Amino acid sequence: MLREQAVQAILSGKTALGIELGSTRIKSVLIGPDFAPLASGSHSWENRLEGGIWTYHLEDVWLGIQDCYQNLTKEVHKIYGVSLETIGAIGLSAMMHGYLAFNGAGELLVPFRTWRNTMTARSAEELTSLFQFNIPQRWSIAHLDQAILNCEPHVKDVCFLTTLAGYVHWKLTGEKVLGVGDASGVFPVDSETCDYNHAMIECYDQRVADKSFQWKLKQLLPRVLPAGEQAGTLTPEGALLLDPSGTLPPGISFCPPEGDAGTGMVATNSVGPHTGNISAGTSVFAMIVLEQALVRVHPEIDMVTTPTGLPVAMVHCNNFTSDLDAWVSLFKEVAATMGDRVEIDRLFEALYRKALEGEPDCGGLMAFNYYAGEPITGLEEGRPLFMRLPDSRFTLANFMRAHIFSAMGTLKMGMDILTREENVRVDRLLGHGGFFRTKGAGQRLMAAAMCAPVTVMENAGEGGAWGIALLADYLIRREPGEKLEDFLVQKVFSAEKAETQVPYPGESAGFDKFMERYTRCLAVERVAVDAMK
Repeated sequence: MLREQAVQAILSGKTALGIELGSTRIKSVLIGPDFAPLASGSHSWENRLEGGIWTYHLEDVWLGIQDCYQNLTKEVHKIYGVSLETIGAIGLSAMMHGYLAFNGAGELLVPFRTWRNTMTARSAEELTSLFQFNIPQRWSIAHLDQAILNCEPHVKDVCFLTTLAGYVHWKLTGEKVLGVGDASGVFPVDSETCDYNHAMIECYDQRVADKSFQWKLKQLLPRVLPAGEQAGTLTPEGALLLDPSGTLPPGISFCPPEGDAGTGMVATNSVGPHTGNISAGTSVFAMIVLEQALVRVHPEIDMVTTPTGLPVAMVHCNNFTSDLDAWVSLFKEVAATMGDRVEIDRLFEALYRKALEGEPDCGGLMAFNYYAGEPITGLEEGRPLFMRLPDSRFTLANFMRAHIFSAMGTLKMGMDILTREENVRVDRLLGHGGFFRTKGAGQRLMAAAMCAPVTVMENAGEGGAWGIALLADYLIRREPGEKLEDFLVQKVFSAEKAETQVPYPGESAGFDKFMERYTRCLAVERVAVDAMK
């Protein structure tokens, strides 16, 4: 888009804004009529481990959103010389799952319990058996049920239960709603009705009937909306929350708030059957869109939905780049000690490319990237761990390759269940997220791990913030009856540039050899969890 056209789009409000609250960064992306990003803003933040619970403070949510939005407006002014005074539509996205419980006065009853917590094992197991549907530990219903089992006094006062995206949307619009994709990580969703599974809700109410609560489960949950539905407008109070300067006017339309899984599917054009995407950042998950539900219940596989309600098999791993990031930061400190003020992005690129020079099986090196627990491998806590034999080839290339392969280990275990046990067909895998920013490096190693071609699009680095901006645009620009799949294929991605990487000869076999050792060495990780308290 020409600069003059971009300026006109900004001034006339022919734009859409997406804001996504990720694990380590809040990001905003403003797109124009051609769906390409016009400007972006970001804010770095970190979860806190307080009292054994991973959490974010709600005041940090608003400070982060406001800083992120302000940085976006500054970039708009810097690039285009105009102020951002109106927007066509807004969408909000965030990390899925977790537990945000409020009383009737809108007060948070307990600190936000994020997806990263693995403290609901009993409830997850019992609910999975009750529903005959896999309920992972991080799901909101598992957190509520575990709080009930723990006899936590706050549960009798719960009047509203939502996700992080649902919370921010509620405060900006006054609407207690969720997009169907985000809702499917709160409680099981029926793809036929695009609503919570009513039979399971009745079953749950019977489970807690003896508690004499004043609520029924359906009363606590946000209303479910598919993509393309109006989900409210920016209130005067919400406008000041988002933009304390008072420049942004109320009345702007909002699309349904979505989880990061759904926005990842949109950002990679992976919302149709047999398509899949891998979102790789602090955590990693693969989403494979199905035509029908799986044959069996697998505790390693979540069943969620696309933003339009199609069934999706999700392999979710709590840990991905945290340990990689820590090692790169250590190398940056080493460089600084030697007087070299190397930029962190440059260091990431150099080290990821170095990993490509490593031996296919990492030369006998082994690592575990477990900062937190990992349900797929049955660990409630994590201990980052690196091991080697005295005669292992201890080189920088093998070291980096081992840590990258380790980050993919649990993902591979879940994907093997889909492809080998359930015979799920995957026509394409599209990668997005920070892991794929180094061109060709992470993509090539992921292709080796998945034994499949991996495609990365030009806007992969924009990730979910761009995906939720597209959903906001879909709200205001869709034709009557136009499906989201058609909107993306025919309009958004019709001229999208993409690169596909197939596995290099021998690299998939090398990864399989690494995985044999990885599986055996899980016993060491379990001992480390017990020994290092």
